Amino acid sequence: MKAHCHREGLLSAFQLASVAIPARDVKPILRNVKAIAETDRCTLMATDLELGIRLEVRGLKVEEPGEAILPAARLIAILREAQAEEVTIDADNDACHVTGPGMEFEMPSEDPANFPDLPTFTDDKYHEIAAGPLREMIRRTVFAAADESARYSMTGVLWELEGDKARLVATDGKRLALTEGATTAHGGHTTAGQTHVVPTKAMSLLERVLHDDAETVRVCLRPNEVLFRTERAVVYSRLVEGRYPNYREVFPKKPVVKVPLPILAFLAAVRQAAVMTDDESKKVVFHFGKKKLTMEAHGQTTGRSKVEMPVEYDGKALDISFNPAFLVDMLKVLPNDAPLELDLVDGASPALFQSEPNYSYLVMPLT
Repeated sequence: MKAHCHREGLLSAFQLASVAIPARDVKPILRNVKAIAETDRCTLMATDLELGIRLEVRGLKVEEPGEAILPAARLIAILREAQAEEVTIDADNDACHVTGPGMEFEMPSEDPANFPDLPTFTDDKYHEIAAGPLREMIRRTVFAAADESARYSMTGVLWELEGDKARLVATDGKRLALTEGATTAHGGHTTAGQTHVVPTKAMSLLERVLHDDAETVRVCLRPNEVLFRTERAVVYSRLVEGRYPNYREVFPKKPVVKVPLPILAFLAAVRQAAVMTDDESKKVVFHFGKKKLTMEAHGQTTGRSKVEMPVEYDGKALDISFNPAFLVDMLKVLPNDAPLELDLVDGASPALFQSEPNYSYLVMPLT
């Protein structure tokens, strides 16, 4: 294959595709990207056998159609350091040449036939979701997923698609994020009676693929895998195996008090109070009193902090403690002017933060 490419556009495409390249050695050829150049387009493929992407590259001129294996890390380094606006890639089974004004690089290549194929999106049963809202749904949940889990399959985001509603849920056992959005079903596609947990890495890659807020994303959840299709890309992933906890059971049934909170002021106050936490005591105590919220933290080696802010609270005095990082994670993904309400039962029960009608964030208190 031989193609003339816009350097910055090709660099962005390779950086995006490289998310699916394995961090550890699975098969040597998977450290590369497979390029398929046709008369009017070029597609990049990358996979670690669990996650994969087909990405269409635009803004190039294909001189000789064909397939080639391109060394991902070296090519990204070349494109990042090069100064030329346009580069030429000429590759076959033996070598890959990258040339441009005042530069020439040659790297070994491999037979593209040895690169594993990736599933294509041919299903007639799927859901459609607008890219802009979907990207926000991912941002508001993925951070709450577990890094690792032994008992439950919490290292990803639970997808529930039924009729015209999409629900994403993520939890690490200490906090839980839930968001809902509008969607359209085609061909009777549904997740009713099934559990589909998409790995965190796949969710992060999907978020990066969603550039155009107005485009439509097709989602097909199969028994063991998922496919996402946008105008430029198809993202494939295996699903997380195992049971997912019954998240509906942990929501408080009858909150005693509801406290409206201004996001920007609350975020600033939490961050200030958290300055004096340390590794031994990652805790801020929240004292709710008449028209006032006082936050206090004390570290064995750092000192103490006390931060106050006015709130609309008229109930009895109530103390509850949180890991401030859990609150900051949630507050950072919400618009500064969005409504936020805190529902409390007591100082020992889970606290529920709700924003708008479609976002809920549950946090376990610290003792």
